[in-house]
Amino acid sequence: MTVSNPVRGTTDVGSAASGGGAAGSHPVRRRHRRRLTGSSFTPWLFLAPAVLIFVVFKYVPMVEGIRLSLYQVRPFLGDLWVGLDNYVRILGDERFRDAIGHTLVLAFGQTIGSMVIGFVLALLLEGHAKSLWFVRSAVFLPVVAATAVIGEIWRLLFFPAPEGFINSVLSIVGLGPWTFLDSPDTSLASVMFVGIWKGAPYDMVLILAGLAGIDRQQYEASALDGATTPQRIRHVTLPALRPVITILLTLASIRGLRVFTEVYVLTGGGPAGSTDVWMTRVFTVAFERNEIGVASAGSVMLFLITFALTVVVQLYRRRREAG
Repeated sequence: MTVSNPVRGTTDVGSAASGGGAAGSHPVRRRHRRRLTGSSFTPWLFLAPAVLIFVVFKYVPMVEGIRLSLYQVRPFLGDLWVGLDNYVRILGDERFRDAIGHTLVLAFGQTIGSMVIGFVLALLLEGHAKSLWFVRSAVFLPVVAATAVIGEIWRLLFFPAPEGFINSVLSIVGLGPWTFLDSPDTSLASVMFVGIWKGAPYDMVLILAGLAGIDRQQYEASALDGATTPQRIRHVTLPALRPVITILLTLASIRGLRVFTEVYVLTGGGPAGSTDVWMTRVFTVAFERNEIGVASAGSVMLFLITFALTVVVQLYRRRREAG
């Protein structure tokens, strides 16, 4: 049966139906092209100042530092290409190797100490009582204070004479006087103590955020099962805080490897190089020995170490979450 069409003649209804079915089984996909309008550029206008600052003050100096690490820098005379010789000099320098050891010890001690004390403070200050906000704010003050100011205050507190503040307190219980920062045997531990004192409140805040997300019914169920407080912390709290602990390990490790200000203010790397860490060594080589190329190579190596550490931790975290 055919239907007459005044314009195109006759058309087979059966073929039209079959064509319609074919068209229905294979719908035409229309490509929606995203139109570039003024509203699409608006977010980039707000981001432009921050991006410009990052490029000028971070990424450009980073690239320049990588370039200088391959040269013997000679101001006003022209730089000489030395390739990887600056990196070889760092690895062969005994004082740099000692600084690596001090950095690892300090980073490990500050990371573990800050996390343990931050965890204890978080457990003590957890809750919704109105009076806790003041205590939390007071505990968090070392984080917002300038590191140089904190270092100078603790340098005065660690004054090695008997009339020093801490030695005066220790004399009450029959201890001291201790030399603290003036002895190679105690200087690194004293710097580590200051780093823990400054970093623990920061860890406390992150752990408090993690504790707020734990279901309280888990604590109630474990209490009904007869679990003690240490058992509830071990089997309920710590597993729930695993993502937070992973983040803290990453941040605290990077913070410990890049430590500089407190060491420079407290000891300057002394006495006898006992607190000389990676960044203070780079500072000494760059601004006291004027070997900019070697110092740039040291900075690049530290960047690569921290970057590799971050990647390893993130891969481990994703593997644990996937498993």
